[in-house]
Amino acid sequence: MKLTQIRNATLLLEYGGKKFLIDPMLADQAAWPGFPNTARSHLRNPLVALPVALDALLDVDAVIVTHTHQDHWDEAAQQAIAKDTLIFTQHADDAALIRAQGFKQVRVLDDSSEFAAITIIKTGGQHGSDDAYANPQLAALLGDACGLVFQHPDEKTLYIAGDTIWVPPYVDSLTRWQPEIVVLNAGFAQIDGFGAIIMGKEDVLRTHQLLPQATIVASHMEAVNHCILSRQELREYVDQHGIQNSVLIPANGESCIF
Repeated sequence: MKLTQIRNATLLLEYGGKKFLIDPMLADQAAWPGFPNTARSHLRNPLVALPVALDALLDVDAVIVTHTHQDHWDEAAQQAIAKDTLIFTQHADDAALIRAQGFKQVRVLDDSSEFAAITIIKTGGQHGSDDAYANPQLAALLGDACGLVFQHPDEKTLYIAGDTIWVPPYVDSLTRWQPEIVVLNAGFAQIDGFGAIIMGKEDVLRTHQLLPQATIVASHMEAVNHCILSRQELREYVDQHGIQNSVLIPANGESCIF
């Protein structure tokens, strides 16, 4: 398994002999405004440039879009990715949207889907607090987001948690699938008045405490305006708690091989 942190939640995954591009945000640096009513909304997104040539991201067997927020599926990705590329989505609504954008091979993930010899299991989560989802307008903006468990006879079990906070479906996925590698969207993105909509440093520690044998990979950091947890702060936190040997904090463009 080779997992490359591209930028934000965008990952390039080589697993079981196949290559996946996950949650592509491919825009040039500062191409679009910051998310309104969020932390540091005056900053333009993406905050940083792509660390690799665009062509290197397009030669894949499939694309997986965990949800269609702009920082996971932007206009630049829609324009750059070939329209006959196989794309997996979390549900029929996202599939319909992506088909309407001109893509011809869009497949909805079942609870468990097979691709070649790889099993992809769709997992649940919650993209913000109960208070956030009690606000109808905000609930509509946050919508649904899924996680992904990858299994293959020759690979370690990989769990990409997706955009979620610490909620029972996340804990259930850890305990049920016992992944050896856990990718956490750990940038602690903040909505004004409603707090975090993805995980932060305390969730990295809690994940380690729940599944101490797993390697945790921190993703979704330092690339969009509302993610306020820096890699340096997370690094200091994991050092302070003595879990640095279990937590990887890759830079943009850095690969982890398992």
